[in-house]
Amino acid sequence: MEAWHYAVLAGGMALLGLAGGYWFQLWLTKRQVGEVALNLESELARVETKQREIIADARQQAGEYRREVEGELRERRNETRQRERRLQQREEAFERRVEKLDRRDEELRRLKDRLDRRGSELGRAQEKQDRTLQKIAQLSKDEAREIVLDRVQDEVSDEAAKIIYLAEQDAKREADRRARWLVGLSIQRVAADHAVESTVSAVPLPSDDMKGRIIGREGRNIRALEAATGVDLIIDDTPETVVLSSFDPVRREIARTALSRLIKDGRIHPARIEETVAKARRDVNTIIREEGERAAFDVGVPNLHQELIKLLGRLRFRQSYGQNVLMHSLEVAYLAATMAGEMGGDAAMCRLAGLLHDIGKAIDHEVEGPHALIGAERAKRFGMSKPVVNAIAAHHFEEEPASFEAFAVAAADAISAARPGARRETVDLFIKRMQTLEDIANSFDGVEKSYAIQAGREVRIAVRPDDIDELGALRLSRNISKKIQDTMAYPGQIKVIVIRETRSVGYAR
Repeated sequence: MEAWHYAVLAGGMALLGLAGGYWFQLWLTKRQVGEVALNLESELARVETKQREIIADARQQAGEYRREVEGELRERRNETRQRERRLQQREEAFERRVEKLDRRDEELRRLKDRLDRRGSELGRAQEKQDRTLQKIAQLSKDEAREIVLDRVQDEVSDEAAKIIYLAEQDAKREADRRARWLVGLSIQRVAADHAVESTVSAVPLPSDDMKGRIIGREGRNIRALEAATGVDLIIDDTPETVVLSSFDPVRREIARTALSRLIKDGRIHPARIEETVAKARRDVNTIIREEGERAAFDVGVPNLHQELIKLLGRLRFRQSYGQNVLMHSLEVAYLAATMAGEMGGDAAMCRLAGLLHDIGKAIDHEVEGPHALIGAERAKRFGMSKPVVNAIAAHHFEEEPASFEAFAVAAADAISAARPGARRETVDLFIKRMQTLEDIANSFDGVEKSYAIQAGREVRIAVRPDDIDELGALRLSRNISKKIQDTMAYPGQIKVIVIRETRSVGYAR
């Protein structure tokens, strides 16, 4: 065969291959389409079945929900009917009560009218009886009333005085017993080892020649020292001593420290004075902070404001009648906490208020007013609670105590100040206090003589027996005690004893 025959044959074979591939591809496509159609029909059937199931479930749930709603509506209707029945019953009961009250009001009105008529009859009978009695006694109604009232007043006054006396004796015995036990227990538990710490107001000198060096040429050294410290230096004929004078105890301590260091160093001139005073001030401020922190730690009141810590530390250099105020504050905190613990109070609050009760004394030379109110104002400013502020303000009764803890702090303050050895007074103040006690006693009628004894802790008063009877002596002691409380300030308590003595004198001739 020739070449073109092969070419035609190859072309024909290729056409046959293409036609066969096309028909095979067409058959395969139709088969796939058929399978897809079958799958689609089965999926549609499944979807329809699922749809019917969902619709059936929804209808079932709707039916159940409808039944629940209908049940709730029935219950609410029943409750509403019951409430309506109860309201109707209450209305009926209320109406019955109103009717009953109306009947009772009517009865009361009738009784009132009857009582008014009876009262009028009694009034006329009383007037008739009064006229008869006045005619028999030959006294008017007012005169008879005055006689009866005077007699009753005398009898009641005597009986009241007797009852008051007996009640006071019983109360005093029980109170003294309880107070001795409580105070003794408190002091025993505290067992303070400090009593008096004297103020250092004088600086010793190695020799009198040092006075001239302290004064300096034309007084420039002493002026520089006074200007730097704010303290007055008194240099007189007292041998080997320089006296420091200042109302501020911290300034006095800075001046004492600086002057001691200058004397020890020997170099005394204005520049050296300023340098030494500055260093002494830093050292004293450090001591103030450490003393305040130590006091707060010892009492157990952490997290105090730093300004309160500084005020506590300043009390280390403050004295009251020779008693160190910081040591006194610690003692008051311990005593008040012990009392509160024994009597069911807040011991923690008593410790805090007792420690801070005298912080006003750290600045009372700078701020006008009682130190209790000054301290309360500072405590309130730095975040103390109202009960603590009240206990501070009320420990000398500038304010009324508002809690048991406030009374405990006031009592602990009086105990700490009044116990033997705690304080000392100057002779002038002591004599003035004794004289004031005797003047108060002598100001009452019937007093013959009065004597203040026991360092002012007791006043004995002799009265004229013709002017004061036994019950009058009881009233007199109470009145004198009250006047002493109102007019004087003193630590502890003062015992007032009224002595009435009757002497019968006869002569044998």
